Amino acid sequence: MAQLAYLVDADPDWVDGSGAAAAAVSSAGRSLSLFGSDAARLTRIADDARLAGLGVQALRKLSDVTEGTAGLLGDIVAIDVPSVSGAEMAALVRLDERAVRSGAQLIVLTSEAALEDVFGCLERSHPQIVIGGRQSEGLIALGAALARLQGRRVREMDEEDRLAFLKLTEQLGRLSDRLDRFESGTTRLESPAPGFKGEGGDGRRRARPALPDARLVHRIIHQRRLRGKFLLPDLFADPAWDILLDLTAARVEHRRVSVTSLCIAAGVPPTTALRWIGQMLDLGLLVREQDDQDRRRAFIDLSEDGAAAMARYFAALAGDGGQLS
Repeated sequence: MAQLAYLVDADPDWVDGSGAAAAAVSSAGRSLSLFGSDAARLTRIADDARLAGLGVQALRKLSDVTEGTAGLLGDIVAIDVPSVSGAEMAALVRLDERAVRSGAQLIVLTSEAALEDVFGCLERSHPQIVIGGRQSEGLIALGAALARLQGRRVREMDEEDRLAFLKLTEQLGRLSDRLDRFESGTTRLESPAPGFKGEGGDGRRRARPALPDARLVHRIIHQRRLRGKFLLPDLFADPAWDILLDLTAARVEHRRVSVTSLCIAAGVPPTTALRWIGQMLDLGLLVREQDDQDRRRAFIDLSEDGAAAMARYFAALAGDGGQLS
């Protein structure tokens, strides 16, 4: 967690200008709960938590949650659930409810195969979902969870604070990539940081133009992907924009988009895509919708504000005579 301290020292006013970032690293009195059956998969995040000053509770089985023997939850709860049975889904729903009541932050280690079920079960707690076993991804999730513990949830922050939280997460992501390159000798290029602002920046509502023809959006998506056939795809990684384009086309086509499908559309590793989806939900650009037929499933859509912003963008693009993005 020295890396987290380094980032805070580099930008000490990321929350509200009062040094709250330093408090994110100082976690005296905080604790981490561990749930799962494979201690090895949770070892790294537990070790990082100890270095951050958290007390680490003994590993418990997910079944303890539904059996009422799980005890008190820690401030952060790490759950290892690579596959999901009916009993484990019930436990995740229970943990989701308990986390909302207690204010605990959830970190869920899972697999691509189980992602839809896991995401569908965790409707209210805004968890950090990690796909695969990279230590750097667990570090980012732990840092984000610690940051959220220091005050209001991200969805309750004002726009300036939410963007500051995005900034810290991006700093953590850049650091983790540097660490991965150092350890493996490979090179990975970074996605540019987002800079979303509503039109005019003054918060006033404006008449919303219609969304563009879906064929135009699909053409733009195709052209963006075409670059990767001739140049390094990582040069153009921009998951936020790819997510917005995919959801714009889906809304015009009256098509629902699952979280797995959206991760694919983002064009980045699933954990990275999930982090962007979570941030954009917190920023109010996206909304989560439960499946009316199957409450275990959830879909992602543009929020009304997100749809309005995309409609205005395409209207401005048409006014400039352009069709590329």
